[in-house]
Amino acid sequence: MTTARHARDVQEFEVHRHRLVGLAYRMLGSRTDADDVVQDAFLRWHTAARRDIGDPGRWLGTVVTRLCLDRIKSARARREIYVGAWLPEPIVDESFDSEAGSDVAHDISVALMLTLERLSPLERAAFLLHDVFELDFTEVARALERTEAAVRQLASRARDHLRRDKPRFPASAETGRTLAAAFRAAAESGDAHALLPLLAEDAVLVTDGGGRKLAALNPILGADKIMRFFRGVARKSSAQDGAAAVVAFRPATVNGMAGFVLKEGDGAIATIAFEPRDGKIGAIYLVRNPEKLRHVKF
Repeated sequence: MTTARHARDVQEFEVHRHRLVGLAYRMLGSRTDADDVVQDAFLRWHTAARRDIGDPGRWLGTVVTRLCLDRIKSARARREIYVGAWLPEPIVDESFDSEAGSDVAHDISVALMLTLERLSPLERAAFLLHDVFELDFTEVARALERTEAAVRQLASRARDHLRRDKPRFPASAETGRTLAAAFRAAAESGDAHALLPLLAEDAVLVTDGGGRKLAALNPILGADKIMRFFRGVARKSSAQDGAAAVVAFRPATVNGMAGFVLKEGDGAIATIAFEPRDGKIGAIYLVRNPEKLRHVKF
């Protein structure tokens, strides 16, 4: 294959790369795995006969989805032995498909990712291909090797799940940033009680350490329990000569939400994101598992 053909292949593929990564990330919950899948898709694109490809974007979306479905079985097996709560790899200061028409096309919030995780692989694929990647149901049926009626039903069930879990009153980005800044001020004051006014009474804290870093094994429910968790973390960090104490905050957008990239005393990186609800923090998502943070820069 000529150098000119290779360069043309790369140029044509790069037009679609970002959307493909977004599709694969929503399917797998891992930016690392998403990048690997998209690279595999490029290799298939590079060797494919162009006469067999009508619309490159749709063809690539189908290839990526099939590659993701192949990976999901092993990913689910790993989740079964995962230590503690599972959160998706954080996406920091990045978005996908922001120009698409669907109201979920640019949504990579943790809440959405956790809902997608609860769907069957085929429900997830049918929904993403149709509602986000904008393939018609005939193309979705071909991609998933199912009947058109079957994929319509799969996408409908996925939509029902998403509607049930979607926040009734989405908060503005400014509200999120205000709450994040207030959380930082409370944390830096060393007074865990200062967190209480910021938290919804039924707030939830989900921490993912993957068995490698200190984290709660289960979600923590309720403002008072969350406050006590952070107070306990501060006490343990002090007892360990500050190795796990947060020494620096970098404001960031984490999965589309206001949050921070954190640097700890031993140089480790973490991310924290805040989901607002009715003017308070309704959910906090803290990722400390170093395997999920290799791509995150402070």
